[in-house]
Amino acid sequence: MHTMEPINIEIACTRGFNKKSPHADLIKAIHLYLTENKTLPKDHVFKVTYPNVESVTVCNTVEEQNPRTDLRMFTYLLNDETSEEETIQQDGDEIQVANHWLLPTRDFHGMWESLIYEDDLKHDLLSFMQTTMLFSRKKVNTNLIACNRLILLHGPPGTGKTSLCKALAQKLAVRMSEDYNHAHLVEINSHSLFSKWFSESGKLVQKVFDQIHSLCQDRTSLVCVLVDEVESIAFARDAISNNEPSDSIRVVNAVLTQLDRIRKYPNVFVLATSNLTGSIDLAFLDRADIVQYIGNPSLAAIYEIYRTTLKNLQEVGIVTDSEELPVLADSDATVVSKNLKSLAELSVGMSGRSLRKVPFLAHALFVKQEQTTLLKFLGAMRNTVRKVKNDMKMLKGKSTISGAPTGEDSGNYEGSVLNGGCSEYQESLGPLP
Repeated sequence: MHTMEPINIEIACTRGFNKKSPHADLIKAIHLYLTENKTLPKDHVFKVTYPNVESVTVCNTVEEQNPRTDLRMFTYLLNDETSEEETIQQDGDEIQVANHWLLPTRDFHGMWESLIYEDDLKHDLLSFMQTTMLFSRKKVNTNLIACNRLILLHGPPGTGKTSLCKALAQKLAVRMSEDYNHAHLVEINSHSLFSKWFSESGKLVQKVFDQIHSLCQDRTSLVCVLVDEVESIAFARDAISNNEPSDSIRVVNAVLTQLDRIRKYPNVFVLATSNLTGSIDLAFLDRADIVQYIGNPSLAAIYEIYRTTLKNLQEVGIVTDSEELPVLADSDATVVSKNLKSLAELSVGMSGRSLRKVPFLAHALFVKQEQTTLLKFLGAMRNTVRKVKNDMKMLKGKSTISGAPTGEDSGNYEGSVLNGGCSEYQESLGPLP
């Protein structure tokens, strides 16, 4: 007989909340909310009236037949301090080599819910991380079952790879708060590890990992390491030209050595991102347990991104209509939802970073007033998307003259719609609906 999974509830608290005290009224309020709402989507956030509780998240999809009795609650305190810069003294210079957060941090609060991918990508990655940490704590024989606690996310720029890594680290800290007293995220600044002095870069890599090594020695702490654009320090050695300084090879060797060095600690997890997977050394790729591609959003993801952004604009009063936009499955229900689906179809191929800019640019370039209707705002968004795509086409067409990159790297140039006039676009694209 198939048993239902428990409903995971995450309770974000502020200073003053005592986790050790009984909180019968809080639990009762959560049970009441779940009883009153027959169905809830995955990662649904709601508020409760209770001292020092900021928000409650229902992590699973809840359907009418799900029992409300089997709840697994994770209570965590949000750290209000921002990141600290980790520096190293090198040849009289102070080099900023990493950013260090204490997790869970307010800086990443809500980031998980804002990242929209198709299927169960986020939850599958989180499940993988929890399993690898479990295998480490249980001292599973790694000679029999390989488990390096390393994830590599790769894909074009602007798809949310770095944000997803930070959100995963935050989630892992919340889910494992019963096992660890503290949690850290150290984001390595890859580009700073190349010294202006020949042969010094390998030593810089060792120094930054020495700091991580020190954190790992406290077995009551969970340590997550983020290496953004890992190809910068793990470049494929067989592709390095004989004319290149051997320092490049030393850096790769140092990175691989240090990863093997910290792997012996069961409380460390490494997350890496790359825009150029083909440039990464095969030995690094071989150490990764999962190499996950993160592409541009699908139609369903685009629709949901736009739907949630419009909902927020309704909540703050910039969009005056209170009409609730349905999910994609019911997108043909109203004229507005049909327009939203059409807008999503027009936006296919854009990066998540560019999609997030569309509402702001639509208001700045086409609405230009404090409030507007939902239908008019959708028209402004449509004009913005067409302008973005046209600007990108012109940029790529001129790349041979200007030296602007094309292909994967061109994603860094998205959002260039502020260049050029807007009135001609308003006229050529037709009136707003």
